[in-house]
Amino acid sequence: MQRRAFIALLGGAAAAWPLAARAQQPAQPAKIGVLYPGLASTLPSRIAAFRDGLQAVGFREPDNVELVLRSTGGDPTRISLLAMELVERKVDVIVAVSAPAVKAARSATTTSPIVAFDLESDPIDSGLINSFSRPGGQVTGVFFDFPEFSKKWLELLKEAMPQLSSVAVLWDPATGPMQMRGVEIAGKELNLKLEILEVSGLANLDDAVLAASGKGVDAILMLSSPVFGTNPERVAGLTVGVRLPAVTLFPDFARAGGLMAYGVNPINIFRQGAAIVAKVLRGSKPGEVPAELPTKFELVINLKTAKRLGIAFPTSILLRADEVIE
Repeated sequence: MQRRAFIALLGGAAAAWPLAARAQQPAQPAKIGVLYPGLASTLPSRIAAFRDGLQAVGFREPDNVELVLRSTGGDPTRISLLAMELVERKVDVIVAVSAPAVKAARSATTTSPIVAFDLESDPIDSGLINSFSRPGGQVTGVFFDFPEFSKKWLELLKEAMPQLSSVAVLWDPATGPMQMRGVEIAGKELNLKLEILEVSGLANLDDAVLAASGKGVDAILMLSSPVFGTNPERVAGLTVGVRLPAVTLFPDFARAGGLMAYGVNPINIFRQGAAIVAKVLRGSKPGEVPAELPTKFELVINLKTAKRLGIAFPTSILLRADEVIE
């Protein structure tokens, strides 16, 4: 009797072993899909900052997180296909970098959480979120919702060039109308003639800069877009090549040889946004995770380029600059 009871007990324990073994297996790493609209060569520095941000809040690759990276290479026609690829990979959250990427991700899935790194949209006016404190839907993230920057960029140009009268505005229509509305209002207030030139992807960049030069404008303003933000060396080279002063949102433009930039560093956005992604991975719904604004802005001035273009920056600008390249 005791022997039969022991065998029965042993058999029951053996049957439980596979269940216990399965219960002790480590959970699979969470998958983060990154939908990036620029050149793959500009992605590593941003992803390094993203990894740093994730690690700071307890997520380390490959221990408990896996990054699934998709870059369009600057071709906007690929973004919808790549969004679908991330959905098919069953990622746990999609990081959509830029307004077009957010739109593509929303079209690809109505259920997957989306964390936007969007420097072009008014997220409330466009319907992406209900409010910053409680987004209320499928999307949260970091948004550059500062319409007044359009005026600041033009004011900087006018301060550096008192005789400024006309500016070519390079605008990527895929980013939506928010920036354009802001710059048109600012142009009227500052009595500047604006020449609006559409730039739909990298393939049109050279032609747009040449067209700006052909219109006889005094300077160029490039609105926020992956076309400009992910190609600083090329954009800077083009503007200096046609001898036109230029300003944009992205500090790397001035560091790469452009005249000046005032705005946010995308690397900081990736680091800041990592904490939002972590909240979603830990189970929070995106609609309950507050969206955020950028927390740091940089004014970068390139004096070498200014000298080449015959511009003498006033002391008022130099004293405000966070970085002066000499």
